[in-house]
Amino acid sequence: MLMTASDYRDSLRSYSPRVFINGNRVESVADEPLLAPGINGVGVTYDFAHRREHKELMTAEQSTSGRTVNRMLHINTSSDDLLKKLEAVRLVCKVSGCAQRYLSHDALNGIYQATYRTDANHGTDYSQRFLAYLHDVQDRDLTLGIAMTDAKGDRSKRPGQQTNPDVYVHIKERRPDGIVISGTKAIVTGAPYMHEFLVMPCRTHTKEDADFAVCCAVPCDAPGVTIVARPAGRPGEAAAKFSAKYGQSTGVVIFEDVFVPHERVFLAGEYEEGGFITTSYANHHRHSCIGARAGFGDLLIGAGALMIDANGLDADRHGHIREAMVDLITITEGFYACGVAASVYFEQDPVGSVMPDAVFSNIGKLLLATKIYDMHKVAHYVSGGLIVALPGPDEDHNPETKASLSAVLGGRADIPMERRMEVSRMIEDLTVSNQGGWYSVISLHGGGSPEAMKREIWRNYPVAERKELVNDLLDRGVLAEGRKVSRQPGRCCATGCQAPAKVTGGAEAVQPR
Repeated sequence: MLMTASDYRDSLRSYSPRVFINGNRVESVADEPLLAPGINGVGVTYDFAHRREHKELMTAEQSTSGRTVNRMLHINTSSDDLLKKLEAVRLVCKVSGCAQRYLSHDALNGIYQATYRTDANHGTDYSQRFLAYLHDVQDRDLTLGIAMTDAKGDRSKRPGQQTNPDVYVHIKERRPDGIVISGTKAIVTGAPYMHEFLVMPCRTHTKEDADFAVCCAVPCDAPGVTIVARPAGRPGEAAAKFSAKYGQSTGVVIFEDVFVPHERVFLAGEYEEGGFITTSYANHHRHSCIGARAGFGDLLIGAGALMIDANGLDADRHGHIREAMVDLITITEGFYACGVAASVYFEQDPVGSVMPDAVFSNIGKLLLATKIYDMHKVAHYVSGGLIVALPGPDEDHNPETKASLSAVLGGRADIPMERRMEVSRMIEDLTVSNQGGWYSVISLHGGGSPEAMKREIWRNYPVAERKELVNDLLDRGVLAEGRKVSRQPGRCCATGCQAPAKVTGGAEAVQPR
């Protein structure tokens, strides 16, 4: 069943998670105004799956079941799947800023690969359990929260060395019918309005830390689960032209002696495969982040262009404005092109799914992470200082000031002052409000820090092949005007260009070949 946004909101009423926001208990997630922008954002992924013009992007046929599922829950099996997922994420994020649900897709794909590998290495049955779970999630069209990033405690110490073991989620007890987990996940996107959590390891582990290598599915209202979250967006604020409708909550999720039955456990101590889950998910997620932030770039490009018009400028005649807009377009489409390349140069996984190319995915994510601040700067440049100097929105309706403000704050005669104010406040909301800062931070650190991307680029880039290329060129004399210069055995012949030295009476005699 493919739900609509309305169905999704109603479905949340069948759960009773223990949620706190701003120090207060939330009685009904679906009806909490502080969470409405986040629910609206996820809702876009549901409604767009029913729109004729978006159906091809937003739905897919699941190969393991033959059923039509939401793209955000689909297991990719081709380059076309990766491209459509990338485009779908960009589509929903250009409307919502961040639709959040693509994290469900990324985790499902990572776990699908990892459970197959674990079974092959250990003779377990995790892949069968996970496939049954996957089909259930797809059939019910759920949204899953990714509980991956642990609180971590003292970061100089490994999980098993922590004074308080609950700074990492770990297996506390093993029972005949399942496991008991405890610990804390510190950054969970959309935590209050998820149906379930996929608990995943966030780093590589050693044998001594095996109990921390755990992956399982937990309902949001399972006994022992507590969610401490922030509001989604800026609900109720008149100046929040965008984030009053669309936003994102993040939450700390605490697991206190939570029982998980075996059929919902997909990794339980296989520490080497725990590291693979982490990197596999990260690669899928960074690929998705490229599409998400390209959608955000679309918002900035459109708002910047509208602001240029409202200010009475013309990018065709004002070169500095055109140059700034081209910079914004280049940044956005530059990292998006990495996402396209990662989709084309995919890697086939033994289980039959596909992985976006790790180098292009990580380069694209690194670019967007570090260029997000440049994107904001360009938006500020083309917009002018009005975006932070506007009177409050209540003045728009103040009879004592409205007429005067309309007379002096207008731009082009054919564009109403009110429209200029609306666009200004939207750019303010997206770039210089607390939500603007939030977009910067999630772009920088979401899906891993820039250092994590750099390590993956270095680990996966074929540096050895590039070295071999230059070695071959040198051996062919490219840099020695055609003369053979190599003396390394195997480069030009079995022994090199000089025979081994002979020792005669203590003197070495070199015999040329």
